[in-house]
Amino acid sequence: MYHGDKQSQLDLRLFRIWMKASKVLFDNVRKDIDRYEINTEHFMILELLYSKGPHPVQKISEKFSIPSGSITYVVDKLEKKGLVERQSSPTDRRASNVVLTEKGTMLFDEIFPQHVEAISKNFSSVSDEEKEQLIFLLKKIGIGAQNL
Repeated sequence: MYHGDKQSQLDLRLFRIWMKASKVLFDNVRKDIDRYEINTEHFMILELLYSKGPHPVQKISEKFSIPSGSITYVVDKLEKKGLVERQSSPTDRRASNVVLTEKGTMLFDEIFPQHVEAISKNFSSVSDEEKEQLIFLLKKIGIGAQNL
């Protein structure tokens, strides 16, 4: 059985608590997304387009780690549902941007405020100051881990 020093024990405790809290939070968010009868992958792409505007197919693939062969299939399915469309890129004739259609925008105008409310409920047990501290600390941890 591993006992480690005080620092190791603290780091392991932090990691376990962080992982458990993350799992519960993501499970709650996934349940909220399921309410809209949209799979999580589709929801993430629609939310990106809704919040950040048109994106090249390749950038969506990279952002969500969806293989290039699969992203075409995913975008095709969203197109068939009438939620997105491909438009030629004004800066690169070889590329196309994925944009929300009017139907996709109307859908997200309706469901996104509810989704944000569900996320906010998950963070309601901490103050705004604590949220700011957590944002700072998680960024610091992420940058530190990225530089290893």
